[in-house]
Amino acid sequence: MKIVSCYKSVPDEETIKVKQDGTLDFSTADWKIGQYDLNAVEAGMQLVEMTGGEMVVLTAAAANLAENSKLRKAILSRGPSSMVAVSDDRLADADSYATAQVLKAAIKKIGDVDLIICGEGSGDIYSQQVGSVLGNLMSVPTVNAVSNIEFNNSKLIVERSIEDGTEVLEVNLPAVLCVTSDINTPRIAGMKDILSAGKKPATVWNLDDVKVNMLNACEKISILAPEQTDRKKIILEGNGDENIQTLYGHLRKLV
Repeated sequence: MKIVSCYKSVPDEETIKVKQDGTLDFSTADWKIGQYDLNAVEAGMQLVEMTGGEMVVLTAAAANLAENSKLRKAILSRGPSSMVAVSDDRLADADSYATAQVLKAAIKKIGDVDLIICGEGSGDIYSQQVGSVLGNLMSVPTVNAVSNIEFNNSKLIVERSIEDGTEVLEVNLPAVLCVTSDINTPRIAGMKDILSAGKKPATVWNLDDVKVNMLNACEKISILAPEQTDRKKIILEGNGDENIQTLYGHLRKLV
């Protein structure tokens, strides 16, 4: 089985600065692999260990992220056999549709891919769209909210979390799965894993290499941080009906 796990590098939220006008400053931010994408990578590795085959990790990003050696080691130390990055500064502002376009083209160029795994959403925008759009563009079975994956006779048996319970589906390959954050606990890379990650193959393509004329379907107007407000510091003691009414009164004033 040949698996591709898609991932995105995102800014560490603790290192993002907020300017006086409410806009975000990423110029000094540290970057990391998105937490939800680590679940996708771990899901892929567990399938590889169960069935054999290989897993390739794939990203599409601006050059400073796609070709960052620290981020490359961070993702390859989780077990994948190789990495492919589509590197182009135009991807810095790519929306979900454009990103899915590029990923589809890269997967086609990789070739003979049986399964694509995505996280439930990116760690920054969290639109939860890329995996579903990718599956639609590739015209393959696509399942989101996947909380468990089993392999059985060339097919996948997946559990999908829904509001009132769990669906169990049989999925033919090739397919796209978007996994939830509770599907697994991503492994922690050891020093040996990190050192060996630097020796694993890493291929970098640009948009011309994958033959994509990238098209954004959305226009980003602005991204603003929420206004900071001080805590009210109102403390209610006890648990009687009087306190419930008092709490209700305070909440009404905030609406």
